[in-house]
Amino acid sequence: QVQLMESGGGLVQAGGSLRLSCTASETIFSFRSMGWYRQVPGKQRELVAFITSDGRPNYIDSVRGRFTISRDNVAKPMYLQMNSLKPEDTAVYYCNAAGTLPTGRPFDYWGQGTQVTVSS
Repeated sequence: QVQLMESGGGLVQAGGSLRLSCTASETIFSFRSMGWYRQVPGKQRELVAFITSDGRPNYIDSVRGRFTISRDNVAKPMYLQMNSLKPEDTAVYYCNAAGTLPTGRPFDYWGQGTQVTVSS
């Protein structure tokens, strides 16, 4: 089982920036998408941004223009650059990788999460 580990969370004032990193324990070649989700207590986990296997980024409306997801290649970490942060961005952020193994079995890997807190 591939392990994903997030880092880079913390406390920042509104308008500030953070960069989250997602590192995998081994290279994931057969992913369909990799992305970032976030969750606040009492609410469902929400997709924030994802990148497809061909490198195309996608964002939810509330972060488009402020957040940038990137990954240089399959052997490198995935990042989420978050600028102009707002208090409503406060959440635990999770890294995800989904796809199909060469055996045909689907996979859906999650990290443990990193807390992002934006103060007003």
